[in-house]
Amino acid sequence: MPKDPMQRYAESLEKTIQHNYSHLKEMVEDFKGLCLVVTPEKHTPQDIIVEIRELFKEIRDRLTEIKAIQQLLQGKYRQYYRRDSLRDKMIMEFGFLTKNLYSKFEYILLQKQALAHKKVEEISREEQKSFPCQWFHSKDNQVIFVRNLRILNELDYEDPSALGIEEKRKVLQEKARHLTLFCLRGKPGLIDEVYSRLRLREHDIIERHAQDELRGLLTHLREVNPVELEKVFQRILESEDFSKLKCLLIAIHSPKDLEGDRFESIKKTLDEMEEGKLKTISI
Repeated sequence: MPKDPMQRYAESLEKTIQHNYSHLKEMVEDFKGLCLVVTPEKHTPQDIIVEIRELFKEIRDRLTEIKAIQQLLQGKYRQYYRRDSLRDKMIMEFGFLTKNLYSKFEYILLQKQALAHKKVEEISREEQKSFPCQWFHSKDNQVIFVRNLRILNELDYEDPSALGIEEKRKVLQEKARHLTLFCLRGKPGLIDEVYSRLRLREHDIIERHAQDELRGLLTHLREVNPVELEKVFQRILESEDFSKLKCLLIAIHSPKDLEGDRFESIKKTLDEMEEGKLKTISI
């Protein structure tokens, strides 16, 4: 006797549930394996993150489809429906398991983002404490300062006497190349004038650090007599226009010279200087 059309349709719905159930067993196992790969300590490739999210969506869609079919069978086609208690229990467990695994997965990602953000903040705070960041406001100048300090023995330029500083052609084996920081402080009008007149070389830097202060960096690629360098800035101070400026020169021979709280001691020295005075310190 031919089956009732409603019975045949109910059986087709039952087959759909079984088909989804069979696929879910494999998908949930794969999903579990992928989620276990994600830990707070290890880097998670982006393709795994994408795959977990896509797989979770597919599992959820299949569970939603099964639930909708079950409701239909328990309602309109109830007389043809024979529940499989063991299978229903497994389907329910699939739902709980994948939901818990996915929640843990997303939580770990948030942890990793928080840790990465914290690390960036810590690096940023450390950078702000570094001497180049304290000496210059400009990010570009900070980068040049760090670069010149790091690759001091690799720098070269064509015009080593643009400032009027004679640098010996003979390169010494040790401490032949070094940096000199300079600071000029005085009334804003005087600083404006000096700023417009100073001409530096390729690897040197000057910055209007404040209304009453100029800061700069001189990169010496050959031995420079400190007395000669002082004479250059002394000539600036001897000018009637600039006689009230303070000038501080700081010799840097190694990155180690900038370790510790050097900035505060330099600032204190400058604050205590009298107008019209020039001083050279080596740290």
